[in-house]
Amino acid sequence: MLRIRIQVVFAIGAALAFFASSPANFAQQSAGAGPQPQATSATAPDPAAPRTSPQPAPAPKLSDFAWLEGHWHADWGPRIAEQVWTSPKAGVMLGDFRVIENDKVLVIELFTLVEKTGAINFYVRHFTPELVPWEKSDATLLNLASAEAKKFDFENPANGRPKRAVFTRVDNDTYTSRSEIVPEKGDPQVIEITYHRQPLAVAAPNSGASAHPKKK
Repeated sequence: MLRIRIQVVFAIGAALAFFASSPANFAQQSAGAGPQPQATSATAPDPAAPRTSPQPAPAPKLSDFAWLEGHWHADWGPRIAEQVWTSPKAGVMLGDFRVIENDKVLVIELFTLVEKTGAINFYVRHFTPELVPWEKSDATLLNLASAEAKKFDFENPANGRPKRAVFTRVDNDTYTSRSEIVPEKGDPQVIEITYHRQPLAVAAPNSGASAHPKKK
């Protein structure tokens, strides 16, 4: 009888030792549940791994304005506005502008787009038909502040005549020019003109006769 008691006590002690060393197994078996999945910790980023930084936007180029080349026409209320732009060459694009009303030229404007290192400058100057300059100082300078696929925003850091000039390309043959004038006195003004590209003039074919008579 004593031997049986010793064996029972030994068996109970062994069982308690097993469950004490494995509390998770004890909890599972007590609840009648199967094995529980082990929790996994999130992988920490490797501090030695190279970090990628955002790429800077490409610097503007004069070639971004090549679409301006050509002859442009706009009906601006009772007036007619015309522009002519040359192709970009040697870092410069040249443009001229005139406004006509009742068969009279009201103003002539000359402007250039000049490519600098990492920048595009827009220079503007107004003249009478006799080329007397309106501005008694240097030409107005506007810096390219932002450029998107179809919108180019220039800002004047010196004064408000004009303060901003915005070119918005609607399609291949249409664009809008917006000028925001902020005078020292008086209300701000906004001038917005929509231009349409004009086809190149095609010379009429000769009617068989030479334009220059041959010498006999």
